[in-house]
Amino acid sequence: MTRPALQVALDYTVLNPALDAARRLAGHVDIIEAGTLLCFACGMDAVRALRADHPGRTLVADLKVADAGETLAELAFDAGASWMTVICAAPLATMERALEVAKARGGDIQIELFGNWTLDDAREWYRLGLRQAIFHRGRDAQAAGQTWGQKDLDQLKALSDIGLEMSVTGGISPADLPLFRDISAKVFIAGRALYGAADPITAAATFQDAISAIWGE
Repeated sequence: MTRPALQVALDYTVLNPALDAARRLAGHVDIIEAGTLLCFACGMDAVRALRADHPGRTLVADLKVADAGETLAELAFDAGASWMTVICAAPLATMERALEVAKARGGDIQIELFGNWTLDDAREWYRLGLRQAIFHRGRDAQAAGQTWGQKDLDQLKALSDIGLEMSVTGGISPADLPLFRDISAKVFIAGRALYGAADPITAAATFQDAISAIWGE
């Protein structure tokens, strides 16, 4: 299996601290994400500022788009995003239009899995040309004490078998990574576990070392 990448999700509501965190971590992670909170608080100025600071890096605009796929994709990709997220509940037409804009600009769309979805839905996304999905254990689920279990791993495996490249997020720690040893994971996403750590660089190195130990360099 290909070595998964490490992504930092910048879930700030103020721009300058997010930019500072990105600068601190940029040399220690593979992908930078303008998180949903940051995108809502600061708009596409956040994406533009991150792109200006980090040219050539993969940059995600985590908008969780539910409608107006073409317009929002134009805003995100013209601001410098490499990838943009669309929520799994969005109409197929929204996904399709967002994907058209992304591909025209050399980018990609990720389907974010929240709430109710089925493997038949995933097959339809794949048929449309979508190739990335994010398996997300949300903030509220984490706060309620939900942990990663066999059901999650089975769903990840089934999605991967369809052909979707899976990103995994939701309170992941380096100690959790062996759970995903047999999953074809593309990206592991961490937010506060990286930028909120007492030593963010050491925290990122610990993640990267754990990834290398399982999947190799």
